[in-house]
Amino acid sequence: MITDPTPVNPVKATGKRRGRGALPVDDIPVALRATPRSSQGNPWLRKLGLAGGVLLLVAVALALVFPQPLRRWLASPPVAGLAAKPGLDGRLLGHFPYAEAQSSTLVEIASGHRLQSDAARELVAMLDAARADGVTLVVLSAFRSIDEQKGLFFDVKSERNQSAAERAQVSAPPGYSEHSTGYAVDLGDGANPATNLSESFEGTEAFSWLQAHAHRFHFTLSFPPNNPQGVSYEPWHWRFEGTAEALKVFEAAGRFAKR
Repeated sequence: MITDPTPVNPVKATGKRRGRGALPVDDIPVALRATPRSSQGNPWLRKLGLAGGVLLLVAVALALVFPQPLRRWLASPPVAGLAAKPGLDGRLLGHFPYAEAQSSTLVEIASGHRLQSDAARELVAMLDAARADGVTLVVLSAFRSIDEQKGLFFDVKSERNQSAAERAQVSAPPGYSEHSTGYAVDLGDGANPATNLSESFEGTEAFSWLQAHAHRFHFTLSFPPNNPQGVSYEPWHWRFEGTAEALKVFEAAGRFAKR
């Protein structure tokens, strides 16, 4: 058997060179040759995928910890015709939401005016006490349905060319009025009707009497000057808080006022 002592040059054997100093293909480790460049993936895509996963986990955590705010944010505006949505405390343009009183719970206190029975009883007693002191309190408004409040809000808003925020300073959007609960009443001075539903009512004998005696009958001023709800001062607007049910209805507003 004859062997050729001349060593074989691997470069000549393959006939290929990748460049000066490059290793022959056969000398490149298999692991490196078997890993295509494309299989490493785009690093930016990996980062975006990681960020998306983190955001998803954060969204799930917020939904579990703060379900109510998330629902409000995702929900449609609660009042047709208004783009505004309630804040985290439930207020819409400064007003808390209130359910409409059942008609069966309301009793008449004056012609065309009704209140919840407990509030009606105390209001009649208060009117009598004021009359005994020579003061004539007049009921201007009491229970109003949500439909009635809708007309009062939108119709007057249009007549006065007001924005929703401007209108809400003096009148609640439908579904957000204390009057719909059957526990709120607007009062005037029978001796000075020109002050009805006006800030000037605070200068009447009727208002002075209410300030001194209304709490005896469980009525409180809903919107005093500079109230935290941002509603205009209404010296004529009083709400009844003389039962556990009434206190529950106005609990959020009462707590907010004490902050």
